[in-house]
Amino acid sequence: MIRTATPAPVRVDFQIWSTTATLVVTDPTALRAARVELDDELASIELACSRFRPDSEISRLLRTPEVEVELSPVLNDAISAALRIASATGYLVDPTVAAAVIALGYDRDIGALREMLDRSLAVSSVGTATAATRPAPGAWRILHDRERRLITVPAGIGLDLGATAKALAADRAAARIALRTGSGVLVGLGGDIAVAGGAPVGGWTIAIADDHRAAEAAPQTTVAIAAGGLATSSTVARAWRTAAGMRHHLVDPRTGDNPTPYWRTASVAAASALDANAGTG
Repeated sequence: MIRTATPAPVRVDFQIWSTTATLVVTDPTALRAARVELDDELASIELACSRFRPDSEISRLLRTPEVEVELSPVLNDAISAALRIASATGYLVDPTVAAAVIALGYDRDIGALREMLDRSLAVSSVGTATAATRPAPGAWRILHDRERRLITVPAGIGLDLGATAKALAADRAAARIALRTGSGVLVGLGGDIAVAGGAPVGGWTIAIADDHRAAEAAPQTTVAIAAGGLATSSTVARAWRTAAGMRHHLVDPRTGDNPTPYWRTASVAAASALDANAGTG
């Protein structure tokens, strides 16, 4: 019997949302179609969920508090995911943390904060942090009917889906690419990784480090997964300087402040990138 070599997986990397997107497929002929699906999914999630875009669906939603609003299927799925994770974590991962995050200085895209930090190390602060922290009002106050795609957000509550939307996008993209192409696929969005379809022999080998941008060149450890997702969160990569000192993107909804340091970086594997990400927050 003649054995034929199995083609090596192929990949493409590109920048989006001030992080790195990585797409890998086990079938080299599927890469073009996979990229189309990924681009479409990322565009849909951004237009629905970005708090940095005034024209996003979630920004428009928050301009009409106390009003019942019908959601698009994409934002409905994203809010459903955020509320499920909030409940599952005892509200330690809470989408109503928006005001707290902004008060800590995360008031613009993290890329803009990095650019300001790089431009002048002499500035006293980069993020416009306020002195007072703001505990999250609580996701249980959101009135959401998933089946009817309806939501009412009380006045004074902002929504930040940053803790869930990126991981959800990785899960959704991996699933639709595998369905469309029949190929095994890995989608990485920063520290959120989702895989679907058949994995390479031995699984998908993933390098882990404090900053995903340096992980492959200088991994602190490596793991392999064959299904589901893997998420890594760190207090190092998404960080900025304020007049009160360094801040980072992990926020305790109970206090509105960065949690007391314990782990610098944490990685979790789970049935999906969304669930894995909840474990790192």
